[in-house]
Amino acid sequence: MLYKKVYIFAFLACTLSACGFEPLYVEKTSGDDLWYYNNKFDTDIVREMAQIKVEGATDRIGQLVKNELMDTLNPYGTPKKAKYFLKLEPVNSRITEQALRNDITATREKIKYTLAYSLWSKESGQLVDGKTFIYLSYDLLDNPYSTTMDKKKVEKDGAKILANDVALRIGAYFHSVKTKRGNPDEF
Repeated sequence: MLYKKVYIFAFLACTLSACGFEPLYVEKTSGDDLWYYNNKFDTDIVREMAQIKVEGATDRIGQLVKNELMDTLNPYGTPKKAKYFLKLEPVNSRITEQALRNDITATREKIKYTLAYSLWSKESGQLVDGKTFIYLSYDLLDNPYSTTMDKKKVEKDGAKILANDVALRIGAYFHSVKTKRGNPDEF
């Protein structure tokens, strides 16, 4: 049984390395293009991301996304002298009714949240921009309070997913910058 697990792990490692997979927070071996994990994480990217100030977001779900991003990017608080600025546009939400009854009333709603963002630097201007989206749904219940609580839960979950996606994309950007320059001390 142990041999099967080792073979599966070796197969996955070979497959992932063939497709261009590169881990974000693991160091490279010196002089090689090979990645390895030796209980050391590359904290350069995390330190760069901690210098981002999150701005914008005036709507409710935008505020939830902003709070999630601030918790993820700035675990020690907002930087005093930010090197980067992450600007969030208001979150666009589109609701579609689903599961219609015979009397044409919906029993379920699907919501799509779309968030546009851009990362700016004082020296370089715009570094990264993009859009991310998520589809979520909730039931329309007979009790209005329960439906309201479902909507709030969907907003909170959607904000967390959107924030994680934005943070991952920004981390990937910093990773690509670092690997292009070759020197881990330069950002």
